[in-house]
Amino acid sequence: MAYDGRLLAGLTVFMAVIEAGSMSRAAETLHMTPSGVGRAIARLETRLGVRLLDRTTRTLRMSDEGRRFCERVGPHLAGIEEAALDVACARQCVSGRLRVNVDPFISRLILARGLADFLADYHALRLELVMRDHVGDLIADGFDMALRFGPPPGGNFTARKMLETRILTVAAPSYLKKHGKLEHPRDLMSHECIDYRDPITGRPFNWEFRRGGEVFPISPPARLMVSDVESMLEACLAGVGIAQVMALGTEKLLQSSRLIDIFTDWPDETFPLFAIYPSRRHRAAKVQAFTDFCLRLFGSV
Repeated sequence: MAYDGRLLAGLTVFMAVIEAGSMSRAAETLHMTPSGVGRAIARLETRLGVRLLDRTTRTLRMSDEGRRFCERVGPHLAGIEEAALDVACARQCVSGRLRVNVDPFISRLILARGLADFLADYHALRLELVMRDHVGDLIADGFDMALRFGPPPGGNFTARKMLETRILTVAAPSYLKKHGKLEHPRDLMSHECIDYRDPITGRPFNWEFRRGGEVFPISPPARLMVSDVESMLEACLAGVGIAQVMALGTEKLLQSSRLIDIFTDWPDETFPLFAIYPSRRHRAAKVQAFTDFCLRLFGSV
C-alpha cells in the first residue's frame, strides 16, 4: 500500500474517535465538525476496504477488523508522537551533542577558561570542539555551528558578529632596545618583521594601518612566517621581530609590558569574529545556549 498523507490523517481521526468514545467528542478535540469526522472515517474505511466501526445513532463500537487495526497502528502513532516530542525538545532543551568548528586561537586562549561553567550548567549536553583553520562544509562535516575570525564565507550560511578586536603592531622591549623606536608604519620597511600565514590563501596576511579615514597598507620585509599564533607570540617575545597581533588574548602581555604596542596613534584596524550557522531557521536550544555563553565570555575579556 503506497503511503499518502490522507491515510495518516484518517488514522489520526480514527484513533481520536476510539479515545473519545464518540464522533462528537472527537470532533471537539480535533476542532472538526461531527460530519467531517464521519467523512474522514468513511474515507479511511474505503481506503482500507474494511469496516472499522459499527455505529448507529446511539452506539459506536469497533469491528473485529477495527480492533485489530487499532492494535497494530496504535503503537506506531505513539512512536510518531514521541519522535515529535523528542525533536521539539531539541528546540527547547539543551541536550544531546553539540559539534562546533572553532578557530584554534579562540579555543585555546578564550573558550577554555569558561568551559567548566558552561558544561556544569548543561549536564545533558556533550560538547565537541573541533579546531580547524577553515569553515568547510558545516552540514557535510556534521557541525552545528562555527566560530571563525575574518569575513564570513559565502554560500547558504548565516552569520552573527560576536566581536571586533583591534589589530596591534607589537614588539618586545628587547627588540626595540636593540633596533630603535618607530615613528610611522613606513619605518617597518627597515625592521625585522614576522608574517602570519593566512590558512585560506596560504599567503601572509596583509599589514594595514587605519586612523579615522586614513588607510596605510604596507608589505614589510619578513624572514619568518608562521601559521600558529602562539609560535608568533613566542618569537615576538624572544625579540625575533615585530608582529601584528589581535588585542584579544594578548591583554596580559601588554599590561605587563612584555609586548609594546608600537603605533598607538593608529587605533582603527580591527578584525571580526563571527558565529556561523548552516541554516537561518530552527536553531536548536543547544546552539543558542552556546552562542549566549560565547557572547558573555567575550564580553568579559
